[in-house]
Amino acid sequence: MPNHFHLLVKQIKDNNILSSLSSFSNSYSKYFNLKHEQEGPVFQGRFQAVRIITNEQFLHVNRYIHLNPYTSSIIKSIKELNDYPYSSLKEYLHPSQTNICETATILDEFKSRLDYQNFILDQADYQKQLHQIKSLTLE
Repeated sequence: MPNHFHLLVKQIKDNNILSSLSSFSNSYSKYFNLKHEQEGPVFQGRFQAVRIITNEQFLHVNRYIHLNPYTSSIIKSIKELNDYPYSSLKEYLHPSQTNICETATILDEFKSRLDYQNFILDQADYQKQLHQIKSLTLE
């Protein structure tokens, strides 16, 4: 995403994620603005956090994040998802020595990486349509 990012993280200590990510976002914005001689927000909107309670929610949010470049038309084809450089999807689909993400929490819910891939891709068109419909409503 050119103007925001999504992270799906698991909290280990109370209130640790909220303060850490808020601090990271603010620090990066200051660094970016200094480096590029700019002012103002770097990312769309303010830092936001949502608590995920169930495992089902966790899986669906994971899918939403991985489909977001397609849903938002940053990439045109679902086939481009695997090569989108700002996504961790490749780490989930192709084992590597240099993984940044802890993928086991998600992948343990599926029989295989192919099943996980199908879980992601099966809802791609629906999510894209939902995104388009959502833009037609007022909140």
